[in-house]
Amino acid sequence: MSQEIKDRFKQFVAPTYGRFPITLDRGEAAYVWDTDGKRYLDLGGGIAVNCLGHAHPEISQALAGQSARLMHCTNFYHFDGQARLAENLAKRLGPGRVFFGNSGAEASEVMFKLARRLGQADGRFEIITAENSFHGRTMAGISATGQAKVKEGFAPLLQGFVHVPYNDIDAVRSAISPATVAVMIEGIQGEGGVHPATAQYLLGLRHLCDEHNLLLLWDGVQCGHFRTGSFQSFQTILG
Repeated sequence: MSQEIKDRFKQFVAPTYGRFPITLDRGEAAYVWDTDGKRYLDLGGGIAVNCLGHAHPEISQALAGQSARLMHCTNFYHFDGQARLAENLAKRLGPGRVFFGNSGAEASEVMFKLARRLGQADGRFEIITAENSFHGRTMAGISATGQAKVKEGFAPLLQGFVHVPYNDIDAVRSAISPATVAVMIEGIQGEGGVHPATAQYLLGLRHLCDEHNLLLLWDGVQCGHFRTGSFQSFQTILG
């Protein structure tokens, strides 16, 4: 069975990832089983997506109940579940509104477009990001990302991204120009290695952005949604 699945993958699935020689069949809590019945402790968590594990009974029940009632409605209509979730998130994050996306890369794209739209009135378009950062695999995402290996083979990249050393507030200050509209940062760099930002650095970015009327774009894919204890990791920083 497992070899048949691997052969089908090889024939029909685009080879964008190097896969481990394991064919998974099911999961429960923090464990998964392959098609041969072997159990594994799932430390990957779907690349940090499955924070609550596999086959959580409450989640499974909620998904089944919703799919039996209304599978999907476009954004042309109002939907109570979406409104309630947005309200819950907004209350946890503070005043504001919620945009729902399908991935971290899509969330990054929204922030890029928001920053560009804001800066359009006075000609600002540059976004400062960090070396070794990762902001997705779309064209804008890899342009913003501070890793050469991610960009290789996709030139010419989008212009308007400036990369500076991580945890270096002076480097950010020096990179600000009349064209700068935003600074984008990860609380903890994941793809580039597990590099946490210092509280002093993040507070410095907040003050610097306020001083220069810049947006501070927060990429919390790796450290958000209670992965560090609080809902978002920056909420534990006081300043």
